[in-house]
Amino acid sequence: MAKDKANNKSGRRKNRSLGSILGGSFLASNQTAKHLPFLLFLAFLAIIYIGNSYYAEKNVRKIEKLQKEVKELRYEHIYTKSQRVSKSRQSEVANTLSSKGIKESMVPPKKIVVEKN
Repeated sequence: MAKDKANNKSGRRKNRSLGSILGGSFLASNQTAKHLPFLLFLAFLAIIYIGNSYYAEKNVRKIEKLQKEVKELRYEHIYTKSQRVSKSRQSEVANTLSSKGIKESMVPPKKIVVEKN
């Protein structure tokens, strides 16, 4: 019987506290005014937490975008390097210059030696 009364009182107390929260009357009590700085601090921390998560997500998206760009630039570098190597071969240079009238010399180069006095 005593447990039923205790449970009934706590049940009414919960109903009253829920009703005061939903109705907004808890804001006018002295207890709430006493804890107002702490509640404001908790609200401030919640705002900071939300802002931090948005900032982190923005940085993750930026990092992914930059990684894709680096990958594309790496492919472009490899392609350009292979083109440069193939066009700088002696046979390619000779073919390119032959269309402009410059021919490859068939005489091997001679070494010039200058003697010092």
